Amino acid sequence: MMKIDLINAVLPDELLQKIFDHLESKWCRDACSLVCKRWLNLERLSRFAISISSSTPESYIRLLSSVYVNLRSVYIDERRSVSLPVQCGKRRRGAGSSTTTRFGRGSNKNASDNKTGTSCLSDSGLETVGGRFAKLEKLSLIWCSNVTDLGLRSFAEKCKTLKSLDLQGCYIGDGGLAAVGACCSGLNDLNLRFCEGLTDKGLILLALGSGRNLKSLGVAACAKITDASLEVVGSHCKSLETLSLDSETIHDKGLLAVAKGCPMMKALKLQCINLTDEALQAVGSFCLLLESLALYSFQKFTDRSLYAIGKGCNKLKNLTLSDCYFLSNKGLHFVATGCPELVHVEVNGCHNIGTTGLKSIGKFCNGLSELSLLYCQRIDYDALSEIGNGCKFLQALHLVDCSSIGDFSICCIARGCTNLRKLHIRRCYEVGNEGITAIAQNCKFLSDLSIRFCDSIGDEALISIGEGCPSLQHLNVSGCNQIGDAGIMAIARGCPQLSYLDISVLQKLTDRALIDLGEGCSFLKDIVISHCREITNIGLSYLARRCMLLESCHLVYCPGITETGISTLITTCTRMKKVLVEKWKVSERTKRHAGSIINYLCVDL
Repeated sequence: MMKIDLINAVLPDELLQKIFDHLESKWCRDACSLVCKRWLNLERLSRFAISISSSTPESYIRLLSSVYVNLRSVYIDERRSVSLPVQCGKRRRGAGSSTTTRFGRGSNKNASDNKTGTSCLSDSGLETVGGRFAKLEKLSLIWCSNVTDLGLRSFAEKCKTLKSLDLQGCYIGDGGLAAVGACCSGLNDLNLRFCEGLTDKGLILLALGSGRNLKSLGVAACAKITDASLEVVGSHCKSLETLSLDSETIHDKGLLAVAKGCPMMKALKLQCINLTDEALQAVGSFCLLLESLALYSFQKFTDRSLYAIGKGCNKLKNLTLSDCYFLSNKGLHFVATGCPELVHVEVNGCHNIGTTGLKSIGKFCNGLSELSLLYCQRIDYDALSEIGNGCKFLQALHLVDCSSIGDFSICCIARGCTNLRKLHIRRCYEVGNEGITAIAQNCKFLSDLSIRFCDSIGDEALISIGEGCPSLQHLNVSGCNQIGDAGIMAIARGCPQLSYLDISVLQKLTDRALIDLGEGCSFLKDIVISHCREITNIGLSYLARRCMLLESCHLVYCPGITETGISTLITTCTRMKKVLVEKWKVSERTKRHAGSIINYLCVDL
């Protein structure tokens, strides 16, 4: 009996396109486009973004523009490798045709002679992008070093609908940026990161031309951009909502102008060593809608700055303080009392912030959902007790090198924050089995657990996790020397949804653990087994045969894994995308069949 097409006969084009719009994976889209010609054409119409290498020939760009007519976003990166398209028309096998394996396209001798495909994006190529993609709204040029002012000017003249432009690492001058300001009046997002050729003149002309619609501006490592251009931004970019500055040439004067002239500011990220309290006090006074504030490596900010933020920015939700040595518990208290809507707090290397400031966060910011404490040596053993008491909605906790935090604090979190879904702990040597067991008993929704290099945690903790956290998907126990087969086997039996596992540097681990993982964790996609001296080909082969969804595997410094084990892994796991291994463990035959997915620990010098 002939098969009946029950989809194409019933579903109209509009509904099929709606379905394609909800496919986020490129793999899924490509699979749908192979069903039939109708689906191929509809999928092309519903694709709005592409990512290509800057080595892509102009002829290929013209082909893409004719195929994907509704593209809104084009991402071009010089660091990406180029993949030339298959010639249109019927496929033919012959002496001159290239071969294709499931691991990658075979080489074509004639392709190496095509110099067009190996050159970086030029001005004429950029002009082609502007002229051929009629509906383009977003363009990212990442480290496209051959593009000059001439190309950017030609592009801007042809693509006046542009709304977002990323010029990271491009040596663009003032003329190109001025042309964008003059032609692209709807521009609202601009990233100037590592654009060393720009000066104040270019940014000023852009602000004068299209500044009224600009909502997001990023400037980093542009040594010739100073306060002068920021003053113009402050006076002409009234709609600015997001500003990111990483500069040694910006002083208080520039940020003061932006703070006073841009009352819509919602996100501010600063790494400017010459700013002082005066600049941040202006932010607290004028940017009353501020929701996100990140301060990095400031040696001149004091608690006066945070007092101004706490007093004026009551809508603040995200706060990051990194390497700000003169901020103390007092400043964090000001923010906690003045900004009760905080949901994300990160304190990184601020040596004068300790237990008292953290307790203020727990007492006044009851809606906190994520807390990160990195390299905080002044936080005591009971620092998290107030967080556990007050922050019932906490979902993520990150602790790195907090030497005084131990089981007592983790138990407080476990009892009070039962909605915890992510717990990352690294080099907190006082945290042991008791704390992790409490997490397992109380936090039933835990899906991501990382306890790297915590020497006091052993099998007992993992057995509790296996029994109490069936939703666990990500687990990293790298460097936990007390963990052996019993703990990993308990995870294999109790956490069937596990998709990521790092068991590197576990000296006690044997093949028994891998065999149990193969039996219980069929959804495993990524595994790291490096520095496991007792693992052999037997355990690896069993894991490969059972975990058919494996996509990446790290296997360096495993003396029991040989050339045979690597070959078995690659031939068995048909979805494998990356294998990290020593070069001498890969046979010539494996290199020929799977060279594109193999990454080596080191290369020959």
